[in-house]
Amino acid sequence: MLRIALGLLLAIHVSCARAMDSKEILQHGLEKAVRDTCSQFKTPELKADQIAVSVINLSSQPLIHAAVNGDERFYPASVVKLFYLVAVHQWLEDKKISDSDELRRAMHDMIVDSSNDATAYIVDLLTGTTAGPELPLAELEVWSKKRDAVTQYFDLLGFKNVNANRKPWADGPYGREAQAQRMHTPASNYLSTNDTARLLAEIALLKCVSKASSQQMLELLDREPYLRNHIPNEQATDFSLAGLPRGTRMWSKAGWTSSVRHDAILLELSNGNRYVIVTFTSGKEHARNHAIIPSLVKRIISEL
Repeated sequence: MLRIALGLLLAIHVSCARAMDSKEILQHGLEKAVRDTCSQFKTPELKADQIAVSVINLSSQPLIHAAVNGDERFYPASVVKLFYLVAVHQWLEDKKISDSDELRRAMHDMIVDSSNDATAYIVDLLTGTTAGPELPLAELEVWSKKRDAVTQYFDLLGFKNVNANRKPWADGPYGREAQAQRMHTPASNYLSTNDTARLLAEIALLKCVSKASSQQMLELLDREPYLRNHIPNEQATDFSLAGLPRGTRMWSKAGWTSSVRHDAILLELSNGNRYVIVTFTSGKEHARNHAIIPSLVKRIISEL
């Protein structure tokens, strides 16, 4: 019996040692990939604090995670829609909202097309709020507390750097939306790559809300149908794709504005290994650069 126990302890020790070695290798490889990418983009200069990336190896047991600036808060642009998608499924599971064809249409358009109009509808539905004229201060307080519903949900789940109480805009907020931004900080949403990678990994592992919900989310995030059928889709083609080896499958949610460019991807290599890679970049001088993210992703995969 003692021999069996010692054998188990030795096996656990060896497994943990291997995991630590693999984590260190992944972390060092990721740091090198970021350094080399920053060195590549010098005009204009890509500064070390303008990029964050988190990687999770889903094919290892236990999961192996590495990050550079992983807990830094960035304006997430449309990547926040991934968090709204999860909240919708949780609200449906809890019967806080009712399922409908219109809700499903909005969920599809929010993720597949990154529609801000669809997202605005979903944010109102999740929080019981609506846009409109400015409110008396007392009413604005009630409205603002309702708007925190999604942020509070992720707080309870242990996410550290998630603020998801604002709608994404084209021209900008007006009325009570702008009023709330002036009256309550933070004025904008924020996410970290670590929190985004964690959420995408939970979806990939079918552990987000429920197995059925995770599968439905993956269907919306799947970019393969657009690539295979040559259907225009910026999120499929204009972000990480150029850095991926041929034969790689990809599920993703991208985000971009005039000052940030992000991509959150789940990828499956031709050998079956799966990884989550979340990359955030900031700076108006880099937001239109389509080469930074695929260059970094290509280096990460080579390190893997």
